[in-house]
Amino acid sequence: MLIRTREDLQNIRSKCVKAASHYKKGIIVCCGTGCLSSGSMKIYDRFKELLEAKNIPCSVELQEDPHGDQIAIKKSGCHGFCEMGTLIRIEPQGWLYVKVKLEDCEEIIEKTILNGEHIERLAYKQGEEVFKKQDDIPFYKKQTRLVLEHCGHIDATSLKEYLSIGGYSAFEKAMFDMSKDQIIEEISLANLRGRGGGGFPAGRKWSQVKSQKAFPKYVVCNGDEGDPGAFMDRSIMEGDPHRLIEGMMIAALACGSEHGYIYVRAEYPTAVSRLRLAIKQLEEVGLLGNNILGSGFNFDLQITRGAGAFVCGEGSALTASIEGKRGMPRVKPPRTVEQGLFEKPTVLNNVETFANVPIIILKGADFFTKIGQEKSTGTKCFALTGNIKYTGLIEVPMGTTLHDIVFEVGGGMRGDREFKAVQIGGPSGGCLTDKHMSLPLDFDSLKKAGAMIGSGGLVVMDKDTCMVEVARFFMSFTQNESCGKCVPCREGTKRMLEILERIVEGKGEDGDIELLLELADTISHTSLCGLGKTAASPVVSTIKYFRDEYEAHIYEKRCPANVCQKLKQIYIEPAECKGCSKCSKVCPVNAISGKIKEPFVIDQSICIKCGSCVSVCPFKAIKEG
Repeated sequence: MLIRTREDLQNIRSKCVKAASHYKKGIIVCCGTGCLSSGSMKIYDRFKELLEAKNIPCSVELQEDPHGDQIAIKKSGCHGFCEMGTLIRIEPQGWLYVKVKLEDCEEIIEKTILNGEHIERLAYKQGEEVFKKQDDIPFYKKQTRLVLEHCGHIDATSLKEYLSIGGYSAFEKAMFDMSKDQIIEEISLANLRGRGGGGFPAGRKWSQVKSQKAFPKYVVCNGDEGDPGAFMDRSIMEGDPHRLIEGMMIAALACGSEHGYIYVRAEYPTAVSRLRLAIKQLEEVGLLGNNILGSGFNFDLQITRGAGAFVCGEGSALTASIEGKRGMPRVKPPRTVEQGLFEKPTVLNNVETFANVPIIILKGADFFTKIGQEKSTGTKCFALTGNIKYTGLIEVPMGTTLHDIVFEVGGGMRGDREFKAVQIGGPSGGCLTDKHMSLPLDFDSLKKAGAMIGSGGLVVMDKDTCMVEVARFFMSFTQNESCGKCVPCREGTKRMLEILERIVEGKGEDGDIELLLELADTISHTSLCGLGKTAASPVVSTIKYFRDEYEAHIYEKRCPANVCQKLKQIYIEPAECKGCSKCSKVCPVNAISGKIKEPFVIDQSICIKCGSCVSVCPFKAIKEG
């Protein structure tokens, strides 16, 4: 299959659409990273094995003229409902089976595929209510999936599948029906802001690169998703790689670039393999390379794997890494749009930003601006994790409130525990509390609240979470990931971490809180790059909203959440102790003493708080507090 002209593309797309219509039934197996780790590939192979054993025609690839009523078996990207994996979608009914095991495959074939019966025990349930269709499940119903609309619905490894849903129509339109200026104007009118966290207008960035006289120019995609708990970009790269590439091709067309790079961390092997396959498919048909669609437009695309350095998410560090140098930020100006990759003008956007581009070009800026808010248009993907009922990948309109995300989409707190806070934006972000439940999650509102969207990690915490420990964890992460180039970040984060470690160990001192804030102010104002400038944000926000917890650690030597091990106190309740001596026998440091049939006592100066005595006491007389 070669695509040399616009007509070729249209004809082949029409054939793919027609071919897809021949498949009356389909089994879509989630093969995103989460479900792969749960054994979804074994389930996929088992379905093929069973169908072949029963001589039932099946197809793992879209065929132009399928024989008979073939069953399509597809490997999709992440469905998003990770809490319920492995997920299986049944077409054409749109049924979703959750927590599917290998032993369920035969029943699905016999009852659902052959007889059209719904298997209730595999459906998602909420109380007594059974949800057959995926779109009716509250987790999905309350979302607006634009960027993720194909993830979980199409074969992520098939170019033909992407063409069957209108793939590369946006690129075709941009190529033949729009000028460079019109493309950029449409992106600008849509007010598409960078989804990597900065929120810089994409149209303005593209315009600046277009206006540069130096050549060559580059288009670079930042797929280095380093925030703990974040997996939005990974899921897009795994589940809809062609949409990402199409967005990059449109950007290249608009800016006058002939070379593109996708920077992906090596810890994302599935994303890397699917992107490589997508690029290979496009090169084979002529949609990447020289003289694309006979237009004279040339564009090649390469993948660079990162080594997992968090700092390489910063633009200048990322481009340095692609060049084969150590990933370290540089002083700006000059900016990336002027001197980026190989010191040439560079468009640098993240995965989600590029994935929005085909939508805007096809449906128009008016469509896009009707979703979200005036200054933060469209949708935003979040990785919803933590102490919440339904973890997973979600997509909601910009400006959706914290309450709606936690309690409507996420189903509320796990075990109906009390909500305490949300950490948003990862190590660069901050905390939101129950006071922010009505806060719209958009670029500007979060900035005012002392937080940021970041790449979209959203960690929900309940009342048993120690906020001082949360701050210590993120500071430890940031300090480890500091490239060490500038003193404020290298030394400042180290000092802050030392103070936080002292506090959680019960060695905090008067003035520590003030010193943390002073260091935070210095680091944020004098660091070279965004990592250092935002490194102290989790500490500052936790002090702002949970200062009483810091004070309890420092002055009372007590962790209110009873989390910090060295601040725990293990004691024996005299009235409940029978004097059996079991506790003293298991104590590794001989901190427990007493007489048989009389209450034993724990020497707090010796106790290492290992908890061995707690677990062995038959009368539950030993308490932790």
